[in-house]
Amino acid sequence: MSVLVVGAGPTGLALACGLRAAGVPIRIVDAADGPAVTSRALGLHPRGMEVLDRLGALGDLPARGMPVRAVAIYVGDREVARLRLRPTRLVTRPGVTMSQASVESALRRRLAALGTEVTWNRPVTDVTAEDAEWIVGCDGAHSGVRKSAGIGFPGVPLVERFLIADVRAALALPRDVVHTWLRGDEMFGLFPLPGTDMWRILMPQGDRAPGEVSDLFAECTGLPASAITEQMWTSTFRIHRRLADTYRSGRVLLAGDAAHIHSPFGGQGMNTGLGDAENLAWKLALVVRHRCGTELLDTYQAERRPIAAQVLDNTSSLTHLMLGRGAVARLLRDHVVVPLMDRPLTQRLITETSSQLRVSYRRGPLADGRAVARAPRPGDRVPDLSCRRADGSPTRLHAEWGGRWVIVTADDHAARVACTYLGADAVTVLRPDAGVETLLVRPDGHLACRGDARRMDAWLSGVLRARAEVPVSS
Repeated sequence: MSVLVVGAGPTGLALACGLRAAGVPIRIVDAADGPAVTSRALGLHPRGMEVLDRLGALGDLPARGMPVRAVAIYVGDREVARLRLRPTRLVTRPGVTMSQASVESALRRRLAALGTEVTWNRPVTDVTAEDAEWIVGCDGAHSGVRKSAGIGFPGVPLVERFLIADVRAALALPRDVVHTWLRGDEMFGLFPLPGTDMWRILMPQGDRAPGEVSDLFAECTGLPASAITEQMWTSTFRIHRRLADTYRSGRVLLAGDAAHIHSPFGGQGMNTGLGDAENLAWKLALVVRHRCGTELLDTYQAERRPIAAQVLDNTSSLTHLMLGRGAVARLLRDHVVVPLMDRPLTQRLITETSSQLRVSYRRGPLADGRAVARAPRPGDRVPDLSCRRADGSPTRLHAEWGGRWVIVTADDHAARVACTYLGADAVTVLRPDAGVETLLVRPDGHLACRGDARRMDAWLSGVLRARAEVPVSS
């Protein structure tokens, strides 16, 4: 066994799928007795959908989720702003709310199709005891892998206790809108969930008992407590802001909540973990298959840790804003910041940022550093492009990824260079429509490099730290 994945949540399952699709032997274990059935995380953003699509696990999840097209913000009983999450040139489909359990189920089905099942009831507390070349801790905020590896997890609590509950409620409210009430330093969020009259409640718990959900609902929203007809699931948790000191210690790596935790505001947690998994999977696959040195794994932290740090900053700021600690903060929130969310420019910025489609690694160690004026630049996410397969049939770039490298080129020599370095079984060759320069696209959808065969050779030999015997002159 080459890789042991610890934790069968979305991050661990996505990593396992990416590695198995690349032909890497793995084992995935989890301390739980079996799959979770409660909803937990519920936001699947466009970036998360793209990751699942590339892994072959997306299926009908978008159709089964509840599309979120707006966030209505009420101050007291009055709607002050409606943040409309309209399509933009970058974001062409809405995010959805759906149970984390549904995402995990889809990933488990994909993993089973790749020939691997989760081993349940298998806690890991000592990474030195496991027989694996590489160990990846995807085992959450209290990661035993992280603790055993001695990796620090500094941070601070943001809110002492938060209450979440999934309820059935007959409400005359639009089901494609997240509703948020602000009353002084109280905040009450209501999120539509798939299923008849299903909603998620999110609010600071304070001194309240979890069983008081109906009364809290009425108190904060002004709607009748009798509207809640069934309480399906309730939980409480502390909101922390923490970031691991390092994502790698020798042969141990961290991903998802084991590496970073933050406020649930904005629904970024599951999507950030999926991004970690996809970024790590293709790099670890190259290392395990002996196509590069282990130093490539250091680029995982270099690219992903800044993304997590930015998510921590954004979600912490949003938490402090929504809770409005202090009279001045509440005054600014209710009369300045919230009304700004009605502005189209603000709405576009929030839509694109929350989608995570603006994530770029152009300042990371794998970007070639050239001052390329045209987009996409190395490290950027590559938009969907019109291409042709080898047989001349039309296709789109995003339809052809499937966890593989893609080279879009009319230059057969450039294609041979990529296949020689990366392995022909790991590369899809597409023909561009007129006017598209040769592009080498990473398995996670970001541009590796652009240019001719010589530039492909220079980039690949530099990244993989070993030259293949490929003549660069045609």
